Amino acid sequence: MLDGVLLLWFVLTGLSLAFVLWDSLTNTPVSWVQKLAWILVTAYTGPVGLFFYLLACRNPGPGLHGAFTEPHWKQTINSEMHCLAGDATGIILAAFVVSYFHLPNGIDLILEYLSAFVVGLLVFQALMMRSMYDNNYGKAVRKTFFAETVSMNMVMVGMIPVMVILMHHLEYGDDPLHPLFWFIMGMATIAGGITAYGINSWLVRNRLKHGCMTLPEKGAAAVVPGMTGMAGDPSGAPMPEGQMQHGMEMGEIGTARASLVIALTFATLLLAAWLTSTFLAPITFGA
Repeated sequence: MLDGVLLLWFVLTGLSLAFVLWDSLTNTPVSWVQKLAWILVTAYTGPVGLFFYLLACRNPGPGLHGAFTEPHWKQTINSEMHCLAGDATGIILAAFVVSYFHLPNGIDLILEYLSAFVVGLLVFQALMMRSMYDNNYGKAVRKTFFAETVSMNMVMVGMIPVMVILMHHLEYGDDPLHPLFWFIMGMATIAGGITAYGINSWLVRNRLKHGCMTLPEKGAAAVVPGMTGMAGDPSGAPMPEGQMQHGMEMGEIGTARASLVIALTFATLLLAAWLTSTFLAPITFGA
């Protein structure tokens, strides 16, 4: 039964990934980081990733992408993809490596968290936002630290319970050479996407993260939907192909408020881990 489920899942994942890879590279006018995020998320979540790609990002036709992605919920999904792709990639890379050291699963989770944070912040947040901060990568890292922290914490709220429970109860679930490991990582990524939606919606609404930025197509101006409208010349003249300006300024959050939100997301993460360990599957830190 389980073997059949795994076979079906990986067939559907391969087909979904092939489509998103082809379509994002040939049809959808977004940045390379956004394309990479959707490709990675689809590699992990298969048909679920494809479904949301079609729903929230795929270009429906020439010149239509900006209007298509303008609704706030679509902006939120596209914004969340940066964090989800980076965090899931960091977690999977770390989980693959630490599996060979046979550490307590609590230590594994800490190392996976750190790996996910580094990949999510330094690649999928700072690189994507660099152009909004005078192409200053260091400044982009500093300015996106808050958004990455709270978003990642909420991704982990979903991922940790799924990983711990399934790996504890399913034989070979923690073996990266077994397909069940990759299936569990996919399920965990889906769960993380669900639990992180709310915080990403709040971040986008308060301009602490951007949504989906449409790159200029031939003869068209760049659009940052859901923000301030056209990002080209105020007269409406199209921008030269290949250029893009961002028609929005990122918001700011005070230190006290930022600290409170970070503390609340950490508390939620710790609560999720405690409930998992207490009632569903143990999280241990020693032999």
